Amino acid sequence: MENLEIVTLVNTVIVPICLFFIMMGMGLTLVTDDFKRVLKYPKAVGIGLTNQLLLLPVIGFALANIMPLEPEYAVGVMLLALCPGGTTSNLFTYLAKGDVALSVTMTAIASIITVFSIPIVLSLSLIHFMGEGSEFQLPILKTVITLILLTIIPISIGMLVKRFAPTFADNSQRYVSRFGVIFLSFLVLFLCYVQRSTIVEAFFATGPVSLLLNLSTMALGYYTSKWFGLNLAQRTSVTLEVGLQNSTLSIFMALSLFANYKMSITPAIYTLIMFLTAGILVRVFSAKYHKRQKIEIENGVLASRQL
Repeated sequence: MENLEIVTLVNTVIVPICLFFIMMGMGLTLVTDDFKRVLKYPKAVGIGLTNQLLLLPVIGFALANIMPLEPEYAVGVMLLALCPGGTTSNLFTYLAKGDVALSVTMTAIASIITVFSIPIVLSLSLIHFMGEGSEFQLPILKTVITLILLTIIPISIGMLVKRFAPTFADNSQRYVSRFGVIFLSFLVLFLCYVQRSTIVEAFFATGPVSLLLNLSTMALGYYTSKWFGLNLAQRTSVTLEVGLQNSTLSIFMALSLFANYKMSITPAIYTLIMFLTAGILVRVFSAKYHKRQKIEIENGVLASRQL
């Protein structure tokens, strides 16, 4: 009984409150000019958002159908694929020497658009994977309102704080961003504990599809960016933005909207994998950045000597 109360508290109170603060932390990094960056750099933003909002769900849906998954695990894949990038992608972009402003812009715009796209596509996904008469129903209007309360409202509050107390916002957002990563890590551990009797089986069931989703979307982000001539910093941002999803939001939807731990396992396993692959990419992109910087410095010294 006591364990049930703790689980209920986590599902209905702790996760929504923490998600609210994490999204507010994103708002602390935003100003209105960030949204104007769409007009200033339409190609980079367009490539990133096309990958994030269109191609990622298509890949997720294809993998969920191709891989031998139980229906709840397949829905978990769609929960991931439909979510925008989160503060995690912004943090890893910063560590990888990518274009942080571009990353933040893509995350913010995608967070607003997905408020309206998630309920519709997720509702269709439930029917496809769980069946027409499934016990899991998604009231679209209620879901939109819930997502607005947990994404657009806190982002807007964060932007207001940034507008009227910029020093406080700058000092606070780095801690909120780190809190997001730490909380997500603890949330994954909590889910593993709750599902400890089946976690090994779940890992073998959802690990391959999570790895494929992560690697394929990162490759998609990198190569489409390269093909369209984006610079290294922009390629880094798009790669990480498409490959690192807002796992906290997808886990929240599994736990709070469906009260189903099995649906949350795929996002939880994906989180462990994305931390690993993102850590590797941070080293790779940082090395590329420093190598390019060194070449530019050497070329500058050589040019000055020739003059």
